[in-house]
Amino acid sequence: MSANDTHPHHPAGRRPRISAGTARYLGAFRTPRGMIGGGLLLVMLLAALLAPVIFPGGVDMQTRENFQPPSLIHPFGTDEYGRDIFVRCIYALRISLSLVLVAVPLAMALGILMGLSGAVSRRLGEVCQRIFDIILGFPSLVLGICIVVAIGAGWLALAITILVFSLPQFGRLARGALLTEQTREYVLAAQVLGVPKRKVMTRHILPNTLDPLLVQASLSMIAGIFAEAALSIVGLGIQPPTPSLGTLLNVGIRYVYAQPMYTAGPIIMLLLLALAFNLIADALNAAVLNAKRT
Repeated sequence: MSANDTHPHHPAGRRPRISAGTARYLGAFRTPRGMIGGGLLLVMLLAALLAPVIFPGGVDMQTRENFQPPSLIHPFGTDEYGRDIFVRCIYALRISLSLVLVAVPLAMALGILMGLSGAVSRRLGEVCQRIFDIILGFPSLVLGICIVVAIGAGWLALAITILVFSLPQFGRLARGALLTEQTREYVLAAQVLGVPKRKVMTRHILPNTLDPLLVQASLSMIAGIFAEAALSIVGLGIQPPTPSLGTLLNVGIRYVYAQPMYTAGPIIMLLLLALAFNLIADALNAAVLNAKRT
């Protein structure tokens, strides 16, 4: 290497590079909204994961006095048993985040497969569209109640509920992107050149459907978090003594006058989660729109 060389040489074909799509998504998190949303979500995720280390006393550790007002030691006060409400909210984040971080990506993957099935068989694509119509015909709360009644209340029932009612959004977006991309010149040219349909799908159509799907994923996570809270409030979600934001709200409503933070604490956590995912969705959407203008 000569003295004038400032960058190491890479073997031909092995120069590390980032695709335009990946660079666009990473760039979204360098914007103010992306940094705030991503940072807030990261803090809440780390707090949930490290809760046993940060609060070694556990979720059920009791103090001597119940219904203590908010203080530096107990930011949200204590509940009817003298347990720290803030600690219980942090532990409850584990349920909410685990639900949406498992159910929504699964719904996205299955929705893409069902939405793009029309490229393989028009009849199969129509069947998938009718399935989406049936799901959308049920209010999400009614759908959740039906699933809970069928398999019993708990984490699995909530995860399936979030997956099922998120499925049509992803499937329809993938279907719309497929219909749009199929008429583009580069796809038609690939078909004329005899490029296999599977290669056209994986190399060209699928990557170009990801932009709206990732934005929708952030929004579906907000919907999933509130779905867990709604079902748990009516007693159809996570069951005591396991804390979730919904179960804390369910109990806190009974003591809203004795301890207002019993209700306000979980609501604050819900709003912070929703704010984080909403800012991330806005940042991703702005990055996609900027890419289309250039």
